[in-house]
Amino acid sequence: MHRTIIERRLSDAHQRLVRARSELAVLDEQLVVVNEIADDTRLRALVSETPVASKEHDEANRHATVMLQTRTALLALIAELERRQDELLNRLVVGPG
Repeated sequence: MHRTIIERRLSDAHQRLVRARSELAVLDEQLVVVNEIADDTRLRALVSETPVASKEHDEANRHATVMLQTRTALLALIAELERRQDELLNRLVVGPG
């Protein structure tokens, strides 16, 4: 593979990695808030024992679960991008094969 192609792919991988890490930071901040809301609604559901409070808790809990799944997928993407970046750097420095 030509050096310019490797450099272009490396630059693309780096840009995607920076964006993914930025998204992870934002998601982590949001997850703290969503988890607090889920905990709060859980307590309200236990105390009030009403269907409405229970529904609010279920909804908040589902939202937190989806965010955790998104976080897991984002972490997997970051790991893959880091692996790809390392591979491209190795090709650039050491050469093919």
